[in-house]
Amino acid sequence: MTRTRLIVLLAVLVAIAGALAWWLTHQHKAATELTLYGNVDLRQVELAFNGSERIARVDVVEGDHVTRGQVLAELETRRLRPETAQAAALVAAQQQAVDKLHNGSRPEEINQARANLAAARADADDARVKYQRLQVLAQSSSGRALSRQDIDDAKSAADSAAARLAVNQQALRLELIGPRKEDIAQAEAQLKADRAQLALLQAQLGDAILLAPMNAVVRSRLAEPGDMASPQKPALSLAITDPKWVRAYVTEVELGQVRPGMKASVSVDAFAKRSFPGWVGFISPVAEFTPKTVETTDLRTSLVYEIRVFVTDPNDDLRLGMPATVHLPLSRASAAR
Repeated sequence: MTRTRLIVLLAVLVAIAGALAWWLTHQHKAATELTLYGNVDLRQVELAFNGSERIARVDVVEGDHVTRGQVLAELETRRLRPETAQAAALVAAQQQAVDKLHNGSRPEEINQARANLAAARADADDARVKYQRLQVLAQSSSGRALSRQDIDDAKSAADSAAARLAVNQQALRLELIGPRKEDIAQAEAQLKADRAQLALLQAQLGDAILLAPMNAVVRSRLAEPGDMASPQKPALSLAITDPKWVRAYVTEVELGQVRPGMKASVSVDAFAKRSFPGWVGFISPVAEFTPKTVETTDLRTSLVYEIRVFVTDPNDDLRLGMPATVHLPLSRASAAR
């Protein structure tokens, strides 16, 4: 009986010692490191053409790595290019018209107007002298030397010559003054309208080319050559490889131990012998219920706070939605809180 009691006592002591060792081990680990569970997340972009036209070509397929500014696809531009060329020609022609108005009359045009004025003045003087001579002759002969019709014709010729003189005087004045301000303003306004039309067509021509907005991986090819593109219909879906983060959750008790900028290491089952360096980049200011996809040992109905642990993944090994474990080393000050 005594031997049985001794065996039971020893078994109880061994169990207590084992439990104490397990508690001390886990207590020490909990005090130096915070372990969280989450999933790899990244941003995605749905790319669509900013125009409605047939797709001419698509240069990428799923899985291709693309760089910022790379041409991914292009629309048909057989009608748009001639329209753009026509608009450019109209702008060039209107620019010449504006320059002509700003430059005013050429010296040759002014000299020509002066010559016309001199000829008109000579004609007016000649017609006036002839008319005066006929008047003197009519008075000296009491109207018998010539008829009344001759005098009227001479007067009409003198008046016409005087009118032509006035016209040429005004013509020279206009040549010297130059174009009206209203005409210049109208021509400049037309030039602005032509330039705006050209800019619109050039923008449409640029929109016919679909460029990669950043470095990414083609996730889905949603359109093919011959499809009708539209701004509401995505043609490609891109997954942005940088930045990449793990979306995890901490309880209110753990929240005091986490701060932005903390260093972290991330591990995944697919690369069991590797760890990915990272840091805490975002801590949600609002509490929420734990999502069902998060694998924690706490009750799923408890309130938690979302954090984002950004990961350095130069080889693009981590995939969207991949389960991940986050290890946050805690300082002694953080563990004591």
